[in-house]
Amino acid sequence: MADADSPPVSIYIDEDVGSDANSATGTESAPYKTLLHALLQHPPTTPTIQYLTRKSETGPVAEGEDPSVRLEWKPATKSAMKKATKLYEGRQRKAANEKDLAIRAKEEAEKRRLVLEQAKTVVIKEDLSLPKPVRIRLDETDPEKVKLRSMEEGAEPGTRVRVLGRVHRLRSQKGLIFVTLTDGHGYMSCLLSGDLVKTYDAITLTQETSMAIHGEMRAVPPQHQAPLDRELHADFFQIIGRAAGDKEAITTRVAANADPQTLYDNRHLVLRGHTASSVMKVRAAVLRAFRSTFEENRMLEVTPPAMVQTQVEGGSTLFEFDYYGEKAYLTQSSQLYLETCLPSLGDVFCICPSFRAEKSLTRRHLSEYTHIEAELDFITFTDMLDHIEAIMCRVIDLVLAEPTTAKAVRELNPSFTPPSRPFRRMKYADAIDWLVEHNIPNEEGETHKFGDDIAEAAERKMTDIINAPIFLTHFPREIKAFYMKRDPEDTRVTESVDVLMPGVGEIVGGSMRMDDWDELMAAYEHEGMDPKPYYWYTDQRKYGSSPHGGYGLGLERFLAWMCGRYTVRECSLYPRFTNRCTP
Repeated sequence: MADADSPPVSIYIDEDVGSDANSATGTESAPYKTLLHALLQHPPTTPTIQYLTRKSETGPVAEGEDPSVRLEWKPATKSAMKKATKLYEGRQRKAANEKDLAIRAKEEAEKRRLVLEQAKTVVIKEDLSLPKPVRIRLDETDPEKVKLRSMEEGAEPGTRVRVLGRVHRLRSQKGLIFVTLTDGHGYMSCLLSGDLVKTYDAITLTQETSMAIHGEMRAVPPQHQAPLDRELHADFFQIIGRAAGDKEAITTRVAANADPQTLYDNRHLVLRGHTASSVMKVRAAVLRAFRSTFEENRMLEVTPPAMVQTQVEGGSTLFEFDYYGEKAYLTQSSQLYLETCLPSLGDVFCICPSFRAEKSLTRRHLSEYTHIEAELDFITFTDMLDHIEAIMCRVIDLVLAEPTTAKAVRELNPSFTPPSRPFRRMKYADAIDWLVEHNIPNEEGETHKFGDDIAEAAERKMTDIINAPIFLTHFPREIKAFYMKRDPEDTRVTESVDVLMPGVGEIVGGSMRMDDWDELMAAYEHEGMDPKPYYWYTDQRKYGSSPHGGYGLGLERFLAWMCGRYTVRECSLYPRFTNRCTP
């Protein structure tokens, strides 16, 4: 203990030139910068310590006073000491708490180490006296089918099964471990108990670990819930592939509130989630439904090339690349090739990727998307509109006729209802009048006028207000592609259509195609296009031309509407958009 009669120890603090780094010692020649740091280094535990402060460069100097007074050391004021002491005591409490937490953490770590060491001594073996388990998918529920399969596999009839999957959810409670497995087909609630929960593998089980579980299927007790109202009571399990935990756990890598770019970087993990996988399953069902519907309409599927040397929708959106020394592009649309199939194959369709190089970051644009395109021969414009409406409604009916898919759609978009028929039909000129009446401006903030290319925002606002599917038809020729046929009753416009859906906007674009040689050649000239690369397309007008038309539907936009997704990026397996080509 310090002698009460000993001289006070002075600690120096210069707020201007002092330092709180390790080089400072609190002496007059090496002062500290802050009073708090001085207290931390030299606690105020004895009255023999005095804290002297100054501002050697910026301290106030009274009028007429010698500036050297700023260099004088003065005891810290009571208010400064009170404030610094309060901060010092807070730091001390925090340090004590951290020390206690560290001690407890160390004790818990030691307890866990001992538990894990003990768990390693618990070895489980399958009871070979039990019936041989029969493997089932996680969505297979009929016990009679399970018994039948077990007999087919030479096992004793029963309900003992073997399931394989990954841990989707995990919960421990009073000597029990509840595991929800998923295998891409369904989910199954499994219950581990007894020695099973005492093993090292059970204690260290992590989400996404793949495993096999053997056991007996039982009905879920009253007041309890489980997928498909059944649960598996395990009598044996094996770990197949461990999943990382702690800081590398999947819930850390793809947290629900993670930045969108982080989620896109880890799309391969996001796809394991229930929502993302549900969208992909609906996507597969929609593709099946489109193919089935086209087959019902006696339309043949073809597969046009993705590497082309002609443009369809304008050169500004082409991805260009070198093709053995020649200029080539990734296709914007397979339409021109589909037209060449009509004479020999009849009505045709394709489901292929299309590529657009527009640098747009809106929620409905992708650089690569799945394009469902169709071409119909010997039709009128009205025939085509009726066909598009019938196809879309039939697809929806088929998708909702599948119980599991219908359930997924309801979960993803509880408010979804099939659209009423007939769809509303509105000419472009009438849409311009509607936008003017409702004070919805164009992209320049001015009143819409005939000839404007209705922007995405205005188009979507109109669709959302009307809140019903719209066939928007008869666009001016100047804002549409060169090949679109003019309306014979008004040559200012084309026989063209966009199908608009609430919440998304344009989903389908289509038109009648020019079927006259001279008209098409004039269109090339009007657009300043060299017709030579299109010889194979133009020849269709030379050898038995016919009135024909077609359309393209963006699958991801269709899904965004049906599944209630905010952006089409959620509807693509690995979305490609401006500056995003990974993973």
